[in-house]
This record gives sequence, C-alpha cells and structure tokens, in this order.
Amino acid sequence: MDSAEAAACLQRIPEGDEGAAHDLFHFLYPLVARLVRSHLPQRTSEEDLCQIAMVKIFSAAAQFSGKVPIEHWVSRIVINACLNQIRSEKVRRELRMSDLGEAEAEIVEKLATSTEAPSASEATASKELVELILSRLEPADRLLINLLYLEGRKLSEVSALTGWNNTVIKVRAFRARRRLRHYIKELEKNRPPKAGNL
Repeated sequence: MDSAEAAACLQRIPEGDEGAAHDLFHFLYPLVARLVRSHLPQRTSEEDLCQIAMVKIFSAAAQFSGKVPIEHWVSRIVINACLNQIRSEKVRRELRMSDLGEAEAEIVEKLATSTEAPSASEATASKELVELILSRLEPADRLLINLLYLEGRKLSEVSALTGWNNTVIKVRAFRARRRLRHYIKELEKNRPPKAGNL
C-alpha cells in the first residue's frame, strides 16, 4: 500500500469499511510506533499510547482533507497525543544529584570536568540522564528538543509536524536550551563533595 491508497482507505473509514480500517492500521502502525517511541512519556506503555493514537487517527478520519500527505497528518495527531500524555504525567520538581543513579552521576561529573564525550560504555547512563533532564522541560519544549537535536529533523519538518512557524521554533529551541543549561548547572550545584574534599 502506498500513501495514495492509504488516503483512500482513510476516507472509507467513516463509511464503516472494516477492510479499509484493517489495511490502514497495518500500513500506519509502524509510523505510529516509531513516533510514539521517540516521544514516549516516562510512565506510559508504548503499546497503550500507540492504541490511543490509532483511535485518534480513526476518529478524525473524516477531517482528513488530502491537502498534506497522510504521513504528515498522522504524525501531527500522534505527536499531539504524546504531548497530551506528557502533560498529564508532568511532575515539576527540583532535580538533585541524589535523584541520579551512580552511572548517571558519573556522567554529570564527567560532563562538568571534561571536554571529552562519554564513551560507548556510558551510552545507556547518558541516555537516561538526558531523558531525566528533558523531563523537566515543558512538554512542547521537550518535543522540540527531541525533534531538532535527538532526531536531527530540519526546521521545515518540525514545522510540518507541529504547525509552528520557523521563528517560533527557533525562539522555543533557544529558550529550551537555556533551561537545559540551567538544570545541568542546578545538578552540578547540588553535587555532594568528593571524600577527599571534605
């Protein structure tokens, strides 16, 4: 199935065409799962959020105009579903070094004292640390940092997915990066002294 056939299936869903719904589900699910995986809130099951997103897509089928590719339209719905879930889970609390595991604390120490990037063996701890710090951002800012810097998307792609213009994206990204720097400094400030420095 290609995009045009998928769009045709989507238009048949409001008429109750179960075959079209089945075919469309199998065509769209890999895209939905990939997007959900990229923007998954911490306390939500990937499968649950995929199902929520698919329900939203099928519920909005009558609203698809065909003016944009179906993949863009679906991506926007899925990302909004992720944002809504992130908002519902949002917990804004101070982040302290004591909140980190030993490996994550070592990564912060290394980032603060060295210009070298973490090694491959530190990749998991680095990823968890990044997720922890990103979780402090507002949902929209977290999404933006993820799209621009972790997924490496272009401004035009981010604009198509979010509906924001390039100026809004640049300003939000600047402010989000500034907040991230603040959170990292906050972690550094709350770092307990080393045994030799007592």
